[in-house]
Amino acid sequence: MSSRKYFGTDGVRGTVGTAPITPDFVLKLGQAAGRVLSRAERGRPTVLIGKDTRISGYMLEAALEAGFSSAGVDTVLCGPLPTPAVAYLTRAQRLTAGVVISASHNPYPDNGIKFFSSHGTKLADEVELTIEREIEAPFSCVESRQLGKARRLDDAGGRYVEFCKSTFPSAFDLRGVKLVVDCAHGAAYHVAPEVFHELGAEVVALGARPDGFNINDGVGAVHADGLGALVRQHGADLGIALDGDADRVVIADAAGRVYNGDELLYVIVRDRLGAGAGAGRGVVGTLMSNFALERRLSEIGVPFARARVGDRYVLEVLQERGWLWGGEGSGHILCLDRHTTGDGIISALQVLAAMRSAGRTLAELSADLTLMPQVLVNVRVAPGFDWRGHVALTRETAAVESELAGRGRVLIRASGTEPVLRLMVETVDGGLADRLAQRLAATIPAL
Repeated sequence: MSSRKYFGTDGVRGTVGTAPITPDFVLKLGQAAGRVLSRAERGRPTVLIGKDTRISGYMLEAALEAGFSSAGVDTVLCGPLPTPAVAYLTRAQRLTAGVVISASHNPYPDNGIKFFSSHGTKLADEVELTIEREIEAPFSCVESRQLGKARRLDDAGGRYVEFCKSTFPSAFDLRGVKLVVDCAHGAAYHVAPEVFHELGAEVVALGARPDGFNINDGVGAVHADGLGALVRQHGADLGIALDGDADRVVIADAAGRVYNGDELLYVIVRDRLGAGAGAGRGVVGTLMSNFALERRLSEIGVPFARARVGDRYVLEVLQERGWLWGGEGSGHILCLDRHTTGDGIISALQVLAAMRSAGRTLAELSADLTLMPQVLVNVRVAPGFDWRGHVALTRETAAVESELAGRGRVLIRASGTEPVLRLMVETVDGGLADRLAQRLAATIPAL
């Protein structure tokens, strides 16, 4: 596949005001995408545009809308809304595509643009590459009679709330449950508390006062270390923390324990299998998914496969194999029997449904999965460093893998954004994992 110039694993992303996240580039991106979509559409294309709560969203939304309009594409604006909500509404409204203006869990100076197909899935690599090529074409505008129009979808949030609720079993409710819901001052601030409240829970909403600058600032899924303390402080049963665009989730219980994506995925899969759903289906994780998850799923007869890091790659493998469930330790969880993409709110609802169904706590449901310590060492290397051909590293890697002998694993991968080699060792003994990782790092020449 040709290398990408602008698109990464999750759209185009960067610091606002620095290429490519500038209004002139986003204008070109909108026009280029509009041209590509117009060629594939039988009628007049219509694109849904959503965003998170960053101050730069106003500017980028205007530029994107103008770009689409100049290519003869109509737009539907829905304002701040979770990424998975845009995926759902694009599919439900039978629109040509959906676009989200968000940098997910990054701080407010960053922003990004990501696309969904008419089916509510990430755009295929080939389509993104076609859009990249179109960006290089001269800028041109359709005739005035062909310009695209824009309208607002005023009830977008309410539609998405109802969709989320529909994924929770109708036989259950959340009455008697008190939840702390941390919205990261992000896109879910006005919908996530409503979903859980309307299902009967008592909700303490945190991180629900965005000001354009505080998204992910010490709150949300990427800052969940204190979530357990907040659950105890408010006398709640669980804490649910989303990230800035609400496509990932972590959960804490009243004992202060925080459950990551691997653990939550396991709880969901065990519940589905217990209900007789998806017998024989497998689970897809990533290269970073905990080895304990793979081993435990194998013990209960569930096939497991690893994809590259990134939820788009998890989805690709799920689709290739016809499986339903996958995710990442970071909290991206895909339940393709509920939604086409990762959704933090819906994933949390599936965990709550498993607890309701079994009448057990989250700790009890995950008791037979004990994650292994993962030690990650980042080593700066010279640009273009050939780590695969480095004799000393290859020899030491073989020695470490022999020492682990099926009790853990080694993962070595180069960073895609900086000259860094990432060395990860995973085993039941955290001290041993650290020593082995340092042995690997010692083989690499110091800069």
